[in-house]
Amino acid sequence: MRKLYKLLDNKQQDYNFSSNDKLDLVFFDDAVEQILRICRILRQPRGNAMLIGVGGSGKQSLSKLASFIMKCEKYQIELVKNYNTEAFRGDLQKLAKLTGGERRPTSFIFTDVQIVYESFLEDVNNILNTG
Repeated sequence: MRKLYKLLDNKQQDYNFSSNDKLDLVFFDDAVEQILRICRILRQPRGNAMLIGVGGSGKQSLSKLASFIMKCEKYQIELVKNYNTEAFRGDLQKLAKLTGGERRPTSFIFTDVQIVYESFLEDVNNILNTG
């Protein structure tokens, strides 16, 4: 376990060195288990996960670190003032070109705050169902 904690700490330092979005995670047993689960899911073909929990519990940060460990690019939408369904679908098209067209492993991190319209969830659901 000590080697695993040391490895995760090194990966976090590498992430912080290579990204503008800094992580300051404390690795306790449950957090380490979640990182390992997310990594295992990302390793599978068409692997996807929905992380549900109380806001501020670290789901997004653990996902970012696991994506980095698995050498996946991180893709998140940026909400602007007039963000609508058309803009969201445009972002999903960019994601599809990145993952399908360029064949780059990518993690799409989509939070509850980013659900401006309920149709966003329907679009994501359709993508997950059809592949």
